[in-house]
Amino acid sequence: MTLDPWTLWSLPLGAVIDAVVGDPRGWPHPVRWIGRGITEAEHALRAPISRVNGRATAERTAGVVLVLLVVISIGGAALGLVAIANWFGGPLDLVIRALMIHFGLAARSLRDEALRASEAPDLAAARRELMMIVGRDTADLEWPEVCRACVETVAENSNDGVIAAIFWYAVGGPVGLWIYKSVNTLDSMVGYRNPRYRDFGWASARLDDVMGFLPARLTWLLMGLSALILGERPLSAIRLGWRDGRNHPSPNSAWSEAAMAGALGIQLGGMSTFAGIASPKPLLGDPGDPIDPRTVRRAVRVMLLASWIAIAIAWGVRTGLFGRA
Repeated sequence: MTLDPWTLWSLPLGAVIDAVVGDPRGWPHPVRWIGRGITEAEHALRAPISRVNGRATAERTAGVVLVLLVVISIGGAALGLVAIANWFGGPLDLVIRALMIHFGLAARSLRDEALRASEAPDLAAARRELMMIVGRDTADLEWPEVCRACVETVAENSNDGVIAAIFWYAVGGPVGLWIYKSVNTLDSMVGYRNPRYRDFGWASARLDDVMGFLPARLTWLLMGLSALILGERPLSAIRLGWRDGRNHPSPNSAWSEAAMAGALGIQLGGMSTFAGIASPKPLLGDPGDPIDPRTVRRAVRVMLLASWIAIAIAWGVRTGLFGRA
């Protein structure tokens, strides 16, 4: 099979750009544009709901319409960019595709944000930094809780922000990656089980569950492999990921967190508060070592290595089985 060399190198180049540049605060980013579009669409779709009977049904219907609008819009935009890349060919083809991949990955920004919070000069600064990346209340957290939140964020977003995106790139190229990113952004904004979003966000949450099902389990396995290579605890990562990843209300979110807990010999989960309301989460992993900034650095190393292994696998799949990416 003859491959276009510009297309061939788009995935590694996009991953390298992400590793070097990341997502600096204040820079424009397509995910933020998607988020603003979701907010505007939500306001427009909610406006007529209060005037109809059967509000739960109306909210679910509006939520389905929201999913269709966002997925079709983002998928169409990604398809258009790929068509432009194909038309130009050559180096511009490589640049367009690589940037699409770079903006779809979040490994560097995840690393930076976690270390910025866990290694802040004082506790007050750590709480402020953590507030930028988590939804829980941070004002009263002590250092162990700050570091636990950082590890949990790194572990969960290893899947959501990196490996799941790479998985869907392997399946459908840049278009598949950005369809996944649109669904994951929908879930992060409206896929909650609170009264406001229980019905309106139902379709977004269920579609994200479906698209995240296989990547979550792939992340579990890759974390075990990363733990082996890095001299952590691979058997515990696999065992506890299997045990606790399945015993959780979410079908996907706990697999990577439980695997990370096993790899590092720590326990994640427990009590957190959101908008002043206590919210206990299932414990993941067995009681183990205290969690401190060094633990966060170890979690980051596991996340980064698992991500690069996933990139290598996806590159092999796309170049070996599907030709053009």
